[in-house]
Amino acid sequence: MTSPDLQPSLQYVQCPPSAGGQGISAGGHRMAYWQWGNPKAAHVVLCVHGLSRQGRDFDVLAAHLVEAAQGEIRVICPDVVGRGESDWLKDPMLYQIPTYAADMLVLLAQLHAQAAINRLDWFGTSMGGLIGLVVCGQPLPVPVHKLVLNDVGPAIEWLSIVRIGTYLGVPITFDSVQQAADAMWAISKGFGPHTPEQWLALSRPMLRPVPDAPGRLRLHYDPALAVPFKQASEASTLQGEKTLWQLYDNISAQTLLLRGADSDLLSPATAQAMGRRGPKARLVEFAGVGHAPTVVAATQLAAVAGFLLG
Repeated sequence: MTSPDLQPSLQYVQCPPSAGGQGISAGGHRMAYWQWGNPKAAHVVLCVHGLSRQGRDFDVLAAHLVEAAQGEIRVICPDVVGRGESDWLKDPMLYQIPTYAADMLVLLAQLHAQAAINRLDWFGTSMGGLIGLVVCGQPLPVPVHKLVLNDVGPAIEWLSIVRIGTYLGVPITFDSVQQAADAMWAISKGFGPHTPEQWLALSRPMLRPVPDAPGRLRLHYDPALAVPFKQASEASTLQGEKTLWQLYDNISAQTLLLRGADSDLLSPATAQAMGRRGPKARLVEFAGVGHAPTVVAATQLAAVAGFLLG
C-alpha cells in the first residue's frame, strides 16, 4: 500500500442547472468530491453524507476500505452541493433530494468515463441514504450491488426533523476549532462515544474562515439549506413516505441497515419493516449510539467493511 492511496484527492464534476431553476450560474454548479484509492479501480464505493455534513466525514471508513481491499477500490465521497468545497445554489429551494440525486448521476457518469465501473456500492448516512434510494431506481453505469443505509429509512420520525430544524442554518461563528468542536458536540451526542482526537478530526473539515473576520470560523455549509427544510410539515413528510417506501421496495441491491440503538430518526418499527419488505435489509444496531453512527468505531468499521468487501 502506498501512502498516497491513504490520502484523498479533491476532484470536481460540473453539474447542469437543476430542473426548475438555475445553479450558481447559467452553466449549472460544481460539485466537489474526495477520491480515495486507485483512480482506475473498477470497484467503486460512493459514500454520501448527512444533511449538514460533508465528504470528509468518511475519512476513516474510506482509508479502512482502501487498506482492506489492498488498493483495488475507488472510494468516492462527494460534498453534496451547498456543502464543503462544492458551490452554493442561488435558489435555496433546489436544496432537495431531486437535485442531489441528479448530481450523483452526473458524478457516476464522469467516474465511469474516467475508468469503467464494473461494481458499484453505495453507503449513505441519513440524507445520503435517501439520495441512494432515488439513485438506485435510475439508469446507472451498473446497478448498485450493495447498499448501506446508515440510520435512515423511508419513514422518518417527525420529532427528529423538528430537532434538526432548531440548529440547521443558524448563523454562528467561532474563535477556534476547539470551540467549534465543543459546540457541534452539544448537538451531535447522538453520534455516540468518540475520543477527543476522533471528534476533532470530524470537526476540522466542518469549518471555514469567515471572510473579513480574521481568526473567526464558520460552518462549511450554505445556511440557506434550512429554507426548504423548514418548510416541511408533518403532513408533507408523511406523504413523502409513500414514495420512499415504493423506492425502497424496488431495490434489488443487497442491503445492510445500520441503526443507532438510541436513534430518534429511524424507529425500531421502521427498521423491522425494512427487514421484511423490499430488499429485506439485514439490520445491525449499535448500542450507546443515536442518530447517526459515524463509522469511526472499530465495531462499526468491521460491520461495514465485512458487508461491502465480504
